[in-house]
Amino acid sequence: MEVAIMIEGQDGLTWPRWQRLAEAVEGLGFVGLYRSDHYTNANPPDKESLELWVSLTWLASHTRRIEFGPLVSPVSFRHPTMTARMAAAVDDLSGGRLTLGMGAGWQEREHSNYGWDLLDVPARFARFEEGLEIVTRLLHSETPVDFEGRYYRLHEGILLPRPHRPGGPPILIGGNGPKRTLPLVVRYTAEWNAVYVNPARFAELNRRLDDMLVLAGRRPEEVRRSLMTGTLFGRDEATVAAKLKARNRTAAELRDIGVAVGPGSAIVDQLGQWREAGVQRIMLQWLDQDDIDGLEALAAAVLPQVR
Repeated sequence: MEVAIMIEGQDGLTWPRWQRLAEAVEGLGFVGLYRSDHYTNANPPDKESLELWVSLTWLASHTRRIEFGPLVSPVSFRHPTMTARMAAAVDDLSGGRLTLGMGAGWQEREHSNYGWDLLDVPARFARFEEGLEIVTRLLHSETPVDFEGRYYRLHEGILLPRPHRPGGPPILIGGNGPKRTLPLVVRYTAEWNAVYVNPARFAELNRRLDDMLVLAGRRPEEVRRSLMTGTLFGRDEATVAAKLKARNRTAAELRDIGVAVGPGSAIVDQLGQWREAGVQRIMLQWLDQDDIDGLEALAAAVLPQVR
């Protein structure tokens, strides 16, 4: 299984923190570094929030190996034509290491505070599908594109320079919804990213996605299966126990909702269960952006066991 790190960009991310994290993730052997795309937190207080695409541009030119991308970039506060232009350019700059994670938007507070329309859920997903259609056409088409939708319009739009990778960076959609999310995965993406699910639930959704892909005439292996989930790691059982006590939760309770819990050996066992369920890449959510020592300990305990 491939193991990557995911951070919450709205939770205090600054240039020094981002640069330290990128250096650590690349040097320690993780396969990638991913981050959320938000103006601010869902609840106060507001914290530093380094802008997503600016941070990814820096990452593209200051790392050499790791893959990266947004988990995920909402269409609700960026026009999809701009997302396509930025993603193609950053992917080229990195030598083809970007995965373009896209989403409909969900966080009410940032949309209200910064003047963006979130819309109700059906309209939100309708807008999202139009955004996916535009981004896909611009990345794939060698000729000008016309599009007339409810939310977006294009007239002879073309992406120049053309992406170095045929079709540009692969698109990822995150989410667990079988009615709205998975159909969009089938139609538009190269990667499905589940969020906070235990192995049994992942296996169930994975089988459903396989069936939907076959029904649509796609091979299941065309879509990579990944998972973003929480992490409660400690160097030993005592450290894990103290962290669980602080959360007032048990390890079993957290594992049931899909959190990776324990010292290295326990997390390795959980990764094996997810791998058997079909997870090919896991993005472990690392909330303490200053805990580089902990990240080093996680890498040393887990990565040699899963390669």
